[in-house]
Parts: sequence; C-alpha cells; structure tokens
Amino acid sequence: MDGKAAPKAGEGTATTTRTRLDRGRGALGPALELVHTGRAPTRAVLTAELGVTRATAGAVAAELEALGLIRVDAHPGAAAGSQGRPSHRLEVAENGPVALAAQVHADGWRAALVGLGGRIVATTPACEIVDADPTKVLGSVVDAGAALLRETGRRCVGAGLAVPSAVAEPAGLALNPLHLAWPAGAPVRDIFAERVRAAGIEGPAFAANDVNLAALAEHRHGAGRGARDLLCVATGHRGVGGALVLDGRLHTGSSGLALEVGHLTVNPEGRPCHCGSRGCLDVEADPLAFLTAVGRDPGPEDSTLKQADDLIRTQYADPSVRTAAETLIDRLGLGLAGLVNILNPDRIILGGMHRALLEADPDRLRAVVADRSLWGQSGVVPILACTLDHNSLVGAAELAWQPVIDDPLAALA
Repeated sequence: MDGKAAPKAGEGTATTTRTRLDRGRGALGPALELVHTGRAPTRAVLTAELGVTRATAGAVAAELEALGLIRVDAHPGAAAGSQGRPSHRLEVAENGPVALAAQVHADGWRAALVGLGGRIVATTPACEIVDADPTKVLGSVVDAGAALLRETGRRCVGAGLAVPSAVAEPAGLALNPLHLAWPAGAPVRDIFAERVRAAGIEGPAFAANDVNLAALAEHRHGAGRGARDLLCVATGHRGVGGALVLDGRLHTGSSGLALEVGHLTVNPEGRPCHCGSRGCLDVEADPLAFLTAVGRDPGPEDSTLKQADDLIRTQYADPSVRTAAETLIDRLGLGLAGLVNILNPDRIILGGMHRALLEADPDRLRAVVADRSLWGQSGVVPILACTLDHNSLVGAAELAWQPVIDDPLAALA
C-alpha cells in the first residue's frame, strides 16, 4: 500500500465530470448561443457544432442547465420510424432569467421582459404619450418594466432600449430623434442606465437604433436566420430606417451611424426632408406619406403605422389605395436597388409598413429591385417580410443578453 486513501464511491465520476467541464468551459458561451438561436435543438447537434466530445457537450449542457439558462430533456420521445435512442433535447429554460426591453417611438412606448430564445415573457400595454423630455419618458418606461419584474419574480440580466434615432457611440447619444421632439444629442443611454439603477434593476443597460435592433432580432430568431449579409429596411411609425448584419454582427460603422438609409434620395422633386434634402425615403415611403397620398388625414384613434397597415391589408382593391401603394413600392424599390448595388446582400427583409407593401404586391417590388440593380439582374436577391412581432423589443433584449452569451459564468456570478 502507498498510504493513499481509496477514492470514495462516486468521487471518480465527479472528478471526471469536473475535468470535462473545465475542458469545455470556453464552450459555454458558444453552446448557449446555439441553443438561444435554435441551432442546437439536441445534444448531438450541439456536439457536432462545438466540435467537442459527446461527454464534454453533456457537461457543458449540464452546467448551462444548472445556471437556469436551458433545459435538458434526457428522455425525449422517439420520432415515428426512427431507430436507436433519441438524443437529449435542448431548449431554453421556460422560467429562466429575463432581460428588460424597452422601445420608444413616435406614437408611444412599451416595456417587456424577454427570455432566451427571443421569447416575450410579459409586456406592458402600449403607452400612446411621449413627452418631449427623454428623462421623463425613460423613467416611466423603466418603472413599468420594474413592475413587470416584481409581478413575475424573474431575475433580470440587464436592460436594452430601442429608439427611432441614430445612436452615436461611444457616448450613446440619440443624434436625430426628430419624430420624438427630443433634443438632438440627448444622452439616452446614460439616462436609461441611471433610471435602471435607480429602480434597483441588476445588470448593464444599453441603447441602440430601433431598426438595428429589429435586424439583430430577425437574424437570430426570425426571417434573417441563416443569412450571412442581411439587409433590413423598415418603416415604423414615422420615417424609414435600415440595418446591416454581417457574419452575425451588426455593422454600425465607426461611430454607430451606418445605414441611415432613410436619407437616400428616391424622388429628387419630392417632399422636403428633415435633413434639408428633398425626396428622401424617410418622407416618401413611410406611413404618413402613404396616408397623405391616399388622401386620409391620420386620426388620433390609432397610430399612423396601424392606419396605413389596415388600409393596405383590407382595402388594396380600392383604386386610390392601390395607386398610392404602387407609388410607394416604386420609391422603396428604387432605394433598395441602390443599396443592393452597394452592399450586395444575400437577403433583404422588410419590416413595418414595408412588410405590408411586400405582401400586397410582391412581384412589383421584386421587379423594381431587379430592374434597377446590377446584382438584382444577375442573381435574384430574396426579399422577405420580417416575421417577429415586436422585433425591436426583442432586439433590445438581445443587447442585454449578449454579455451572458459571451460569458455565462461571469455574467451570472
């Protein structure tokens, strides 16, 4: 005998498991991202995607489950006609942590709690009043979000804010919140972060442009899944925005101001734009432009976006509605063609009222883009409708989830 005590029952197994986890600790973030985005529905797929052994993938999945982030189903039912034992199924934890997401736009604001997988857990009713003081508005948004957290009892990993403005980095300034009547250069990220801390909400706080966040959410959970170079163009309640996702990351430019597509000129003799030019997408292809072209005065009963969407979806046969819609489709197609020539995306997704225009007359829009763009003529670029409800809210939550995805152990310590 060498004097060493014999290992106790189970010690060898525990040591082996710890060793496997230590080897796979660097894979925790990539593994969580795969489950979060739906690309690893089983442990077998996770093993293949990570390029690790089955045992290491099992240890990684077990650790993420212990952190309350995912659920591992070790006894899934076998599919009809399948052979062998089915692989463990992986899904985000139904009762896991959440991120606080907030969105402010020209017709109001909303707060929500969003879990992994882009699932909205709870949301406040839409508020239709936006004060000219961003501190007052963001205070109300955060207070509403804090109430949701108290009601649900969920742990919060952080907070994200979507605003209809370019957000300059690194200061987090809303440079042009024109449709909100907020002062140009409002420090929205600092205001939001201060209100989050004052409400006792844990985790970091972020702010970004709403269309950027919509594109990020759609790339991870919606119509943009699988695209390498994804172009998103959308009109929400007012104006037109754009975003580009390259290799899974938002392309924001040197200071967060890339893809201000709303100020592409599509009608040189068109309406005056807030930027000082004329005929920009921002004023030629948004809900207000459409309602004006139809001869409808936007009433106070619904948002301009809802009024425009309802007209397109329910009264497209009306000659005045169809004519106005075709004019906007042609303007939008001209702008998209220019973007295709510059960016050469492998997919385009459209949100807000642009989604309704695409669904109403898909052939016309695609024909305009193909006719006006070099790459559109040589190879058709798929143009799809966004599929997520509240995608800017989901995208705002993605900002807060990113530190957890990057390093789950550090973020949840």
